Amino acid sequence: MTLLADPSTPGVPRTYSTVDPRDGSPIDSYPVADDAAVAATVAAAREAAGWWADQGFAARKRLLLRWKSAIANEASALAEVISRETGKSASDAMLEVMLTLTHLDWAAKNAHDVLKRRKVHAGLMNYNQKASLGYEPYGVVGVIGPWNYPFYTPMGSISYALAAGNAVVFKPSELTPGTAVWIADRFAKAVGRPVLQALTGDGGTGAALVRAGVDKVAFTGSTRTAKKVMALCAESLTPLVAECGGKDALIVAADADLDAAADFVVFGSMGNAGQTCVGVERVYVDRVVSEKLIAKVVERAQRVRVGGEKPTYGPMTLPSQTAVIAAHVDDALAKGGRAVLGGPESVGDRYVEPVILLDVPEDSDAVRHETFGPTVVINTVGSVDEAVRLANATEYGLGAAVFTKDAATGRRAAKQLKAGVVTINSVLGFAGIPALPFGGVKGSGFGRIHGADGLREFSTPKSVAHQTGKAALNLLTVERSEKDDHMVAKLLPMLHGRAK
Repeated sequence: MTLLADPSTPGVPRTYSTVDPRDGSPIDSYPVADDAAVAATVAAAREAAGWWADQGFAARKRLLLRWKSAIANEASALAEVISRETGKSASDAMLEVMLTLTHLDWAAKNAHDVLKRRKVHAGLMNYNQKASLGYEPYGVVGVIGPWNYPFYTPMGSISYALAAGNAVVFKPSELTPGTAVWIADRFAKAVGRPVLQALTGDGGTGAALVRAGVDKVAFTGSTRTAKKVMALCAESLTPLVAECGGKDALIVAADADLDAAADFVVFGSMGNAGQTCVGVERVYVDRVVSEKLIAKVVERAQRVRVGGEKPTYGPMTLPSQTAVIAAHVDDALAKGGRAVLGGPESVGDRYVEPVILLDVPEDSDAVRHETFGPTVVINTVGSVDEAVRLANATEYGLGAAVFTKDAATGRRAAKQLKAGVVTINSVLGFAGIPALPFGGVKGSGFGRIHGADGLREFSTPKSVAHQTGKAALNLLTVERSEKDDHMVAKLLPMLHGRAK
């Protein structure tokens, strides 16, 4: 991000430029929204939120599907924007668009069934009450998105918040504002009201959005930044859903399909240049098959193409990430680990070649902290139970994977792993299943996007109890009779005194 205007110049709004991470060439310039601009945007969203909520589920579904259709018909153009801003391949960008629209479609079509008001059994003692539960939108949701998947990840909040009846103000990463502006523009053309707006800017813009009176915040980013956002939300008790980083582990049992495991290790650790919060950063493999697995992973990683024509992956989108990767590799080697592919020389200014590290101590940065690059640590273990214990031994708990041919072993490991999502015999298999909620535990965040839980995440439950007749016992009064008190004393052991 490069500022283009002097922030001290009166009357001149600040702007910044974006660059293509592949070669540093300029892309475009965008305004840095200040407090006044943020307040005006949220005020417009507040007015539009009432109109949007009044449309009801059927009309919102129709409008959201119209928006989806507009995006799908220009998918190549959007993929080009994503590719240029992030440096990822055109193929990866198009896959991102496809997966995202799958979620938008599900949210639009399922919001009514998930959130509609429904009867609730009031119980025997409340036979004179009709009870129901429904879900209502918060109002205005502020979404702060990341740069690694600038369409898929924030749309996990945006799609579900909109389907639930909220207006959304979206503040994208300063590295990928073009994607946000593109999708907000298509929404405006499809709907015609400022129900979804994009605010470009820096961290100050994001802070202003949190403080601008939004009714809920959805944040995706590092655990460290999430804590700062959470502190801002605490000032006004604004609820927050946070999807933070991960240090995701992949476990390979002795009976695993090693070819499939090796394919997914390379895909999960090196796809998108390793810039995937729920990818693969650690592998724990049973020592009985460790040498075979390592050989297969190295053989596949050697075929990875970095940059150039039809690359497997592109540059690091965030330039400063190369320093983090270099530090983690250096620390791993200094503490006794060894590189079986690549090493310190693999880390360039923009691009990072694949790095495979073996026998890295569990207290090293490469094991305990998020690297977010095309590197992977492979350590041997004596059992799946040991692998689970080590996988759980970090502050993170976003995703994990288990490879085994024994279904019972896979289910047991999935239950024991402290993670928000576990895949068995695959990596990222959940990403294209819109009915599955996604989110983390521990330092990887809280709350959920996607699925029915994602729709409820952006809704407030409202309970209604409707008294339709006189109760047999008049208990809800300050003038209860001795007869009523006597009946309560008799009924209590009858209703609750027996353990079943």
